[in-house]
Amino acid sequence: MKKSICFDDVLLEPQYSDITTRKQIDLSTPFGNNGVFLSLPLISSPMDTVTGVEMAIEMHKAGGVGILHRYNAIEQQSEMVRKIKDSNSTIFCGGAIGITGDFYERAEALVEEGCDILCLDVAHGHHVLMKQALGKLVERFEGNVHLMAGNVATLKAFNDLSDWGADSIRVGVGGGSICSTRVQTGHGVPTLQSVFDCAVSDRDAILIADGGIKNSGDMVKALSAGADFVMCGSLLAGTAESPGDMIRYADGQSPRKVYRGMASREAQKTWRGRVGSVEGVSTTVPCRGKVSDVLHDLEWGIRSGLSYSGAHDLVELRSKAKFIEQTQSSQTESSPHALLNF
Repeated sequence: MKKSICFDDVLLEPQYSDITTRKQIDLSTPFGNNGVFLSLPLISSPMDTVTGVEMAIEMHKAGGVGILHRYNAIEQQSEMVRKIKDSNSTIFCGGAIGITGDFYERAEALVEEGCDILCLDVAHGHHVLMKQALGKLVERFEGNVHLMAGNVATLKAFNDLSDWGADSIRVGVGGGSICSTRVQTGHGVPTLQSVFDCAVSDRDAILIADGGIKNSGDMVKALSAGADFVMCGSLLAGTAESPGDMIRYADGQSPRKVYRGMASREAQKTWRGRVGSVEGVSTTVPCRGKVSDVLHDLEWGIRSGLSYSGAHDLVELRSKAKFIEQTQSSQTESSPHALLNF
């Protein structure tokens, strides 16, 4: 039986570094063969409590990219793209679609408004319907729009989606902080293990680590293991730019915002009026202020991570990274533990 590795199971060994300032580190990464480079390897998740117009704009300003959620009418999502492009026509942004129903019409409408990325957004991407949907979109757009697909957990799935026409692939099944797929279905692979497995592919699709990433240290581990980009959900939830109203309490508690999985009971009722298989939960998270501050902290955490490996850029990081396994006691030692002694 194969042994699988989670983010907390490993550490990266510190190495000799000649980096005298973290400003020397280059985090820019090509986003496919379209000539686009992102200066920050972060992508915001297409969830209705994470990425709307404001989040997509802020992700662009920070050097990353936002993927607008698809849990609304086609015209509503098209209007979101329109607002982003009316604010600045050069903003690079994406929009999520499904693989059944109105996905084709939604794709055409989004591209018409200038959407740069179509994200075929489903929980189990290694599926015949994904193959059919990618085939139709490849035929329709002939390489004029970036096709992001997923999610997948295995090398076989990654290779298949690439062969079917995906330009980038979201890797990770069941690892999200509000995802209950593994509990509900008994299926999944730890996200870091999936990244290790898929990174050996000889295909040229971009690898996006998605799920189970709790902090900038996990991002550094994912990027070291072979991910080109990291997708963020919970780390961006609760910010001023995430969709949703602030929940204020009469008893003086700190305000919060809703954060929910799109397969949660609450989300399903909202976007399709019925509940099928429940593979997510809904909760509230503390309001965290401006997302630009969150992204700044994540960026400098990643920069610090590269400096500890003596890596000047992400390509060098992948070539130099040395992983070690840590015990449960080591995991305790690896986190701030002063309060455990009092």
